[in-house]
Amino acid sequence: MTTDTTVRPPPSGTSGSDFARLSRKIAEAGLMGRRPGYYALRITVVTGLYVGGWAAVALVGDSWWTLAVAVFLAVVFGQVALLAHDAAHRQVFRRRRASEASGRIAGAGVGMGYGWWHDKHTRHHANPNHAELDPDLDPNLLVWSQDQARAAKGLPRLIGRRQAVLFFPLLTLEGFNLHVSSVRALADRSLKHRTLDGTLLFAHFAVYLTVLLWLLPPGMAVAFLAVHQCLFGVYLGSLFAPNHKGMPILTGEDRPDFLRRQVLTSRNVRGGRFTDIALGGLNHQIEHHLFPSMPSPNLRRARTIVRAYCEELGLDYVETGLITSYRQALASLHQAGAPLRQARVPAQAPAAAVGGSDV
Repeated sequence: MTTDTTVRPPPSGTSGSDFARLSRKIAEAGLMGRRPGYYALRITVVTGLYVGGWAAVALVGDSWWTLAVAVFLAVVFGQVALLAHDAAHRQVFRRRRASEASGRIAGAGVGMGYGWWHDKHTRHHANPNHAELDPDLDPNLLVWSQDQARAAKGLPRLIGRRQAVLFFPLLTLEGFNLHVSSVRALADRSLKHRTLDGTLLFAHFAVYLTVLLWLLPPGMAVAFLAVHQCLFGVYLGSLFAPNHKGMPILTGEDRPDFLRRQVLTSRNVRGGRFTDIALGGLNHQIEHHLFPSMPSPNLRRARTIVRAYCEELGLDYVETGLITSYRQALASLHQAGAPLRQARVPAQAPAAAVGGSDV
């Protein structure tokens, strides 16, 4: 599959008020209002599952069946991370202090540094899929474009050749990467509240490891940690992979107006209520990027308005099934790594040039 990475500019004289008109439609539909009842129920359910999962570890105890609980808790940790995401976007509470407090508590529950993640995610929302400005496109391990592939060194150069095949196996490391990146960010003096973030982060690690080693034999504790953290990483990666991977990548000064920048670089995933729960509403990625503070249960209704508006403007609105979204993301990764596969084949000198020298 070949992905067209060109983002076409808006028609002259139309871009200034396009998003304002859409915003009025959304506001008139009442979709920016808080949903306290929904979030009270969701927080209660997820908290109950979190506590119940650890209670199950204690009840099952010294048995390999405890690994089934590790699988369950991997999903629960993903749901806690989604709650932290919603809180950070002020979807749960309107006020900043309450949003930060709830986001930090949820982040601490899964071993994530809130300040580091919030800064990174804010920069992503401002410039989604921009090769120089979106931190999610940093070629730390994978390359996201052929230009990055040509400049790649070290691990990205080695992995990039087969990165489409390796993508899902590498997601098993994403949970560990979340923890390591959170710890490394504490060295950044510009990070706000880093002492608080560090305290919560190391408290999580200490309690997590103490509980495992207290309840389980050492070998079983290590197996539990591996299964839990690896599947947590796969779940996290699977939540975010369908959203932008394989969509147009912006470079340099290529920055369309806000509406087009968000719509053209995002992909929605079709599905029902189960998909909304499993992906935390991020399956409505276009609407989420346009209105990041909109409560996630309102995104499905917003989709109808946004899609019709994009059709009215002649603006591409991409929506696929979940499997198709993964297929497109993997195809894009394979295409991005093409220069590295070509570089593996050494150029052969013509026979005449080798044997016909007069030197």
